[in-house]
Amino acid sequence: MTKLRGPLAGLTALALAFPGAALAEGQLNIFNWGNYTNPELIEKFEAEYGVEVSITDYDSNDTALAKVKAGGHGYDLVVPSHSYVPIWVKEGLIAKPGIPEMANYGNIDPRWRDVAWDPGREYTVPWQWGSVGVVVDTSVYSGDINTSAVIFDPPEELVGKINVAPEMQDVMHTAIYYHGGESCTTDKAVLRKVRDTLVEAKKKWLSMDYGIIEKFAGKDLAASLYWNGAAFRAREKNADVRYGYPKEGFVLWMDSVALLKDAQNVENAKLFLNFIMEPENAALISAFARYANGIAGSEEFMPEDMKTAPEVIIPDEFAASGRFTESCPPEAQALFTAIWTELQK
Repeated sequence: MTKLRGPLAGLTALALAFPGAALAEGQLNIFNWGNYTNPELIEKFEAEYGVEVSITDYDSNDTALAKVKAGGHGYDLVVPSHSYVPIWVKEGLIAKPGIPEMANYGNIDPRWRDVAWDPGREYTVPWQWGSVGVVVDTSVYSGDINTSAVIFDPPEELVGKINVAPEMQDVMHTAIYYHGGESCTTDKAVLRKVRDTLVEAKKKWLSMDYGIIEKFAGKDLAASLYWNGAAFRAREKNADVRYGYPKEGFVLWMDSVALLKDAQNVENAKLFLNFIMEPENAALISAFARYANGIAGSEEFMPEDMKTAPEVIIPDEFAASGRFTESCPPEAQALFTAIWTELQK
């Protein structure tokens, strides 16, 4: 396992992996989820390699995909969720940057090195991974939070105080699991229940929006279907916040960094991909957004509070209920989209 230490060691190793890279300069343009990139990580990369980095935010997988497909974007790297990676590959939007030959490839945890959505890691480098669960302000609601019923059949004290992340795959699959269905199901009976549940539940929600951290801090929300790292950050601002793992089933996900096929700053992008596979740098990614990453050895550099955080460490009793979703076939995707469109009305 290669572990680089300091600018000189980093430049030496990367020069071997990428001839000429040690004298890197110019730009790197990253297209990533909002509030998800540690400024300290970017400053470290810029200082080490003399590359100026710009970050452009997006709020959903579909937004990112549509923007890049439209062309003329100017981005070099993008960070899709695991179930979208096969779509990016099929659309011919991302390239193989030679990840297995990079100096720090061996740092990828074996668990994440040969994944279903990117066998052999030919296209992507792990960024962060986590779960979709139930975030609750326990000063408002003291009942069971380890159930999707909090969102889909909410108790009276939560009505009108609930937010749901507007990410179709996460919401649809959580609702499907709630009704005993399987990922990417096309079972009309199950999907009819899902549609009816979502349409009826929405009447009791306050919003379908991103950015819950400050809203929980200000007591504007009492519950949300959302991602675990944001729940952690919300708890840092409101000690009453807790994160629940729906016993009916919950979504697991991994976001990974990919090189765009029309990238203009290819060598700098490769430098960055290798850079984030360094354990100390992967820990910086996690320390900011509060999600686990896929790099072995990063744990020793993590903030102490992440090593035991209930939002990061899935309890054994719920571990079997977490499921990585797939890139659904067109028939299932069409059914999901129809339900989602109805929900947006």
